[in-house]
Parts: sequence; structure tokens; C-alpha cells
Amino acid sequence: MKNKELLTVGELAKLMDTTVRTLQYYDKEGLLKPSHRSEGGRRLYTKKDMVQLHQILSLKYLGFSLEDIKNKLICIDNPDDVVEALNSKEEALKSQIEKLSEALSAVQSLRDEVLVIHEVDFNKYADIIALLRQKNDGYWVIKYFDNKLMTHIRDRFGERPEFGMSIFQKWKSMCDEVVLLKNQKETPEGNKGQELAKQWWSLVMDFTGGDMSMLPELMKFNNNKQAWTQEMKNKQLIADEFIGKALEIYFKNSGVKSTFSEEEFNELSNKS
Repeated sequence: MKNKELLTVGELAKLMDTTVRTLQYYDKEGLLKPSHRSEGGRRLYTKKDMVQLHQILSLKYLGFSLEDIKNKLICIDNPDDVVEALNSKEEALKSQIEKLSEALSAVQSLRDEVLVIHEVDFNKYADIIALLRQKNDGYWVIKYFDNKLMTHIRDRFGERPEFGMSIFQKWKSMCDEVVLLKNQKETPEGNKGQELAKQWWSLVMDFTGGDMSMLPELMKFNNNKQAWTQEMKNKQLIADEFIGKALEIYFKNSGVKSTFSEEEFNELSNKS
């Protein structure tokens, strides 16, 4: 082959918009060996080498690793094998896109929460991140919990984050049920209303672990609805009236009232 048909490493790099160092690395790794060398040992490439480099750079752009290109793709000539490899890469890219989309959503959500918290509190940031990683859409409630409530949550659910997540989902579900019962003209004293009151109180006990000192903290959280998500704010406003009346009747009938003072009972019934 005539020398004018050969390309030096610098010429090939310039033509293919890559670097000499890249071509040297491809040579070292056995990915693209120059077809010729000069008497002085300089790398010389043919037009066929240039086509192979184009293939490497194209596949690298598509997201294939150099190891994949070296071991699987460069040597295959069967179109079906190429399609199979591309299909596999497509699925991998879709998975990466999904994960990146989730990460982007988490970053945006955390940013919004930080703006509302309006203070540097890395403990709350960490708790929000943990809930976001669990795909728990209740992450927003964290910013309304004071230190006492947050300490209780970490102590009670630190080793069982899935349990804490299930409590939030139950709360949402029961709020939905309250709305449904109201729409169906059910009353707090009816069988369905009383069954829901029983479930609601059971949920409170699951959350508090029986620690009654947590009840005032929950009431403070419930009274601070101004910045809740609009959906939960609307549902809880409906639940407050219905569940308050239902719990008052449930407490009297079940004997729970005897565990509270008259003042505590009235406050709990009115604000639950």
C-alpha cells in the first residue's frame, strides 16, 4: 500500500474528531490496532481502520462500554446479532433514564422541601431523602414535625422504615374512606363510622406505640394544615369533623375514655 493511502495517528485523530491519546489507548487495549507501522515504528492507519474507528466511536456514543465493543460487537457480522445487542442496550438505557428521572424528581422534591423548612436541618434532609428513596409520597410531612416528634419517629421506626411508610399509607386510605362515608351519608355513630373510628385509633396507637405524650404532638401537626398538600388538607378537614365525633362515641363505648382525664378526653375528641 502506498504511503499516501495511509494515515498517521494525528491525521486519523483529526479526521475523526478524536485525540491521539485515545487512539494510542485503543491500540494498547487491542481495540483498534493500526494496520501498518513505518520503519520508525509510527502508527499508520488505512481507510478500513478509519471505518472501524467510526464504528467504535458510534457504539461508544450509544452507550456501549469499550469492553462490550471489544469483546462482542466489533467482530460480529450477523445483523441479527447487532440488533440483539442494540435491543439489550436499549433496555439498559431505558432503565438508566428511569433512574435518572427518579433522581431528578427526588432532587426537585428535596429542594422544594428545603425552601419550605427555610432552615438548615440536615437531620430532616436525611429523613426526607430516606422517604424519597422508599418512593414514599408522604415525605412532605417531615417538615412539619418538631424535634420531639422526629426523635420519636426515628426511635420507633428507625429499624423498620417500611412500617412507618405503611402508617402513612393507612392514614391516606382512611381519609379517603371518611370522604366516601360522608358521600354515602353514613354517620359517625353508625356501624361503618364506628369501625373506622376503631381503625383510626388503632393507627394512632401503632404510631405512638402507646406513648400518650405523643398525642399533643400529633394534634399540633394536625392543626398546622396551611402548607399541607391541598389534597391531604381537604381530606383531613373532612376527616376532622367525622372522626372527632366517631371517636368520642367509640371511646365511651369501648372504655378508652377512662384512660384520660376529662380535659384530655375533650381535647382529644375535638382535635383527633
